Amino acid sequence: MPAAVSDRLDGDLAALLDRITAGDAARAVLAGTAHVTEAMDRLEAEGFLLEAAQLAAHALPRREAVWWACMCARHTAPAGAEELAALRDAAETWVRRQTDSARHAAFELAQAQGLDSPEAWAAMGAFWAGDSIAPPAVPKVSPAPHLTGTAVAGAINLAAVRDDPLRRDARLARFLDSARDIAAGGAGRLPPEG
Repeated sequence: MPAAVSDRLDGDLAALLDRITAGDAARAVLAGTAHVTEAMDRLEAEGFLLEAAQLAAHALPRREAVWWACMCARHTAPAGAEELAALRDAAETWVRRQTDSARHAAFELAQAQGLDSPEAWAAMGAFWAGDSIAPPAVPKVSPAPHLTGTAVAGAINLAAVRDDPLRRDARLARFLDSARDIAAGGAGRLPPEG
């Protein structure tokens, strides 16, 4: 794997594994693994695609993780769903301009539309990626460090099962390829399923 991928998909593997839902069988696959990319590869090879995606969601830097959630949501989005596109656009706006106003706009839109779509969880991931979850005029309240990864993992899971749960594994495999591309400095774009 290129060095750029491991540089962006890195971190304390043990700490990251504490953030994901992985049963004993998935954890057994990881015995002797020291690096995030190796752990993801092993999980995927053994069919633990959801666990590999959760690990990627927590291992990617926050900005890249939110972008990944947007790419996966876009891939499975139903045609003409303008309210979902607005949520995704709000999250992508934060990715492009990491301002507090962009974060709060994404949060407010997700709250208004409900937290039942991959796009809403991408927007929540953007909100939790900042240095404070408090309203702008009050003292800062830092979000827990795992919240963005948790939101992104939720977005990925919802995108993988949207409208057809039987396509989950094939979608997750494509999503993992997208995460690796993003980790290597690419855009991770996935074409709409159509």
